[in-house]
Amino acid sequence: MGKPAHKRSLSDTQARAVGRNIRTSPRKLNLVAQSIRGKTAESALAALTFSHKRIAREVKKVLQSAIANAENNHDLDVDDLVVTEASVGRNLVMKRFHARARGRGARIEKPFSQVTIVVEEKQEAEPEKKAEAPKPKAEAAPAKTSAKAPAKAPAKGKGKGKSGGRPAAKTKSKEQA
Repeated sequence: MGKPAHKRSLSDTQARAVGRNIRTSPRKLNLVAQSIRGKTAESALAALTFSHKRIAREVKKVLQSAIANAENNHDLDVDDLVVTEASVGRNLVMKRFHARARGRGARIEKPFSQVTIVVEEKQEAEPEKKAEAPKPKAEAAPAKTSAKAPAKAPAKGKGKGKSGGRPAAKTKSKEQA
């Protein structure tokens, strides 16, 4: 008896691992997840190993779990794995309070988040043999010379003086007043 088996949500060349209750905000976790999206599993592990972010250690554990799932559960080749998805989501939020002046309290939220990493086996494309080599050009096209128009001389009275191109203001001298 028992329950019927669920359909597999991933393709046969994919494996997934989920890290839950990671004690950091999703915004900070997403910075680390962005750094491994689209990379090979080997280069993603190297990037996480040498990252200065504290949370990179947790993401590295999840990535290693996804690689192990691919190798042991789905018989995928570890050398051909690529991180196709690294998504981040919110999890629970612990609410605390901080005592403030005049008997008030300020709310402090301590967020948790989760990360889902999907690795996929991608075969490297073998270079196809080209039947025809590109033909060299027999006749060289004559070199085109572009005749540029001479630069225009600045108009008189519109220089870059202090007035910004405006005519100077007339001032009264002591004798005229």
